[in-house]
Amino acid sequence: MGALTEELEFTQRIDFPAKAENIALAEKLIDDACARHNVHESRYGNILIALTEAVNNAIHHGNRSDPSKTVTLGYVAKEDSLLFMVQDQGPGFDFTHLPDPTDPQNIEKPHGRGVFLMRALADSVEFADQGATVAMAFSLAPAEDK
Repeated sequence: MGALTEELEFTQRIDFPAKAENIALAEKLIDDACARHNVHESRYGNILIALTEAVNNAIHHGNRSDPSKTVTLGYVAKEDSLLFMVQDQGPGFDFTHLPDPTDPQNIEKPHGRGVFLMRALADSVEFADQGATVAMAFSLAPAEDK
């Protein structure tokens, strides 16, 4: 397991049934964490989008929208970053061989962008448990203009 997905002592954590409406619970935790740790507005959107993608994937793909299964969302505050973890109870997936959503043959497909977005928006991303756990780190420093 990588440094991001090691056993964590969460600053805050929630567990909820794998139902689409529970994405609102995840959004509330994300909002609370960002407010509590003074996340710069230039970083907030990246955190919200990347994590809602991860939670959505955990609900729909990992747990197959089975409300008897649980999704876990938690975070740890470090000195200069927030580390979030999303975990489902599904079998995982092959995160090393995903189709490129920017490939012209995939542009029109309605799915397949979640992991791409996570990798683009987070400062670092790690998968564990055959893909059933994803950890993402986000810097607390303001994003630099490009």
